[in-house]
Amino acid sequence: MDWLDKLSQFWPHLVAGFDLLAAVLASCHALLYKRDSRAATLWIGIVWLMPVLGPILYLVFGVNRIRRRAIKLGVHQTISRPIPDDLGEPQHDGAEHLKMLARVVGRVVERPLTPGNKIEPLVNGDEAFPAMLAAIDSAKKSISLVSYIFDNDPAGNQFIDALRRAIEEHGVEVRVLVDAAGTRYSWPPIIHVLRRAKIPYAKFLPSSLLQPWRVATINLRNHRKVLVVDGQTAFTGGMNIRHGNVLARKPKSPVQDLHFRVEGPVVTRLQEAFVNDWAFTTGEILDGNNWFPELKESGIVIARVIADGPDADFDKLRWTLLSALAEAQTSVHIVTPYFLPDQTIVAALNLAALRGVRVDIILPAKNNLPFVHWASRSLWWQVLQRGCHVWLTPPPFDHSKLMIVDGHWVFLGSANWDARSLRLNFELNVECYGREFADEMEKVIVKKMLGAHEVTLTEVDARSVPGKLRDAIARLFSPFL
Repeated sequence: MDWLDKLSQFWPHLVAGFDLLAAVLASCHALLYKRDSRAATLWIGIVWLMPVLGPILYLVFGVNRIRRRAIKLGVHQTISRPIPDDLGEPQHDGAEHLKMLARVVGRVVERPLTPGNKIEPLVNGDEAFPAMLAAIDSAKKSISLVSYIFDNDPAGNQFIDALRRAIEEHGVEVRVLVDAAGTRYSWPPIIHVLRRAKIPYAKFLPSSLLQPWRVATINLRNHRKVLVVDGQTAFTGGMNIRHGNVLARKPKSPVQDLHFRVEGPVVTRLQEAFVNDWAFTTGEILDGNNWFPELKESGIVIARVIADGPDADFDKLRWTLLSALAEAQTSVHIVTPYFLPDQTIVAALNLAALRGVRVDIILPAKNNLPFVHWASRSLWWQVLQRGCHVWLTPPPFDHSKLMIVDGHWVFLGSANWDARSLRLNFELNVECYGREFADEMEKVIVKKMLGAHEVTLTEVDARSVPGKLRDAIARLFSPFL
């Protein structure tokens, strides 16, 4: 066969030509779209020093294709509304300066502050799951649920049964969105159970070796956790649907966490976030009174939803964190399971401490991801040497995500303090203004710190050289952890 002979002669040239074209295209993309010149330089080096494999790695880990697709969807809306004068504190007791924070975040997020909300903390699955299941059982019109992890286990099956009852017994419209990567945490995946129960569901950004055109989204995940019932009552925070969150059942791998019940006008914004994700995934637009009823004020918390992701909402959480650290005057409390901030955020933390702000960073002593713990430990010295305080809480592993500034501003939701949350994941947080709610959350933090160990700079410096090297090597991979 002459054509086979010719192909065998020319295929090396074809591969070389393809690699050259791919390398040029990848390099141009990195130069045009990478905001960090160091990242652009690194990727260009990988592309040219690793023939064929380099451009493929850049396509998988370096290209953000969701941004363009989300903008084309056109479901984002911009609304402006005056910032409430009292910020949830009629006496303006120590909160006057937070007006600037509210103004800056408003410009970043392009969403209004919403007064008249009630937000209730739910500690662990022991409190959160019964409240969520009761809300599902009370549903009359609609239920929307998005969760990064929805395990096929006793806790997950309770939610399946409740959702099925809502559909079969009350005719409730139900939509369930689960991240494709999150479905792999249990086997068989929960999607099989959802399908058998005839519960409408979708997988966010599914990927497969049989679908190579989706390879560019394999590193992007929907990390949001939101349940909205009848468009009136919502639950959000950092809690996945897993048996390990119910500590009373003494699970094999117990996990502490925080979730929140939300009532009031801000629920509409939480529903909008779900509707955006659902429309992006399925093409179906959810609208009407079943999903967006008129809501009345239910409390005194002023709140704003902040959606973030590698799309039109890129970098909004990061700007919010930097703004809050810049405005802090007395105290900053941070609770996070994964602490891998970039140098800009490290500098903001240190600057706050140098200005005399008390900065407490509360982390789990034993992490569920040892590699992440090593990488985090390698940078503790950078915040300790400028006066920040690092605390390690005893087991079980604490997955909570919370930030409080000056005893008035509370930041809650799904995002961690790492590159994955702030650059790659689709996240959802809520900023809250109000001293009463902040006082309640500070009590939660105080309880978490009982028995916690304060890390000292001397302790960090005294660690063995092999341990420091292991941690430093782990930190090299922090953008992908």
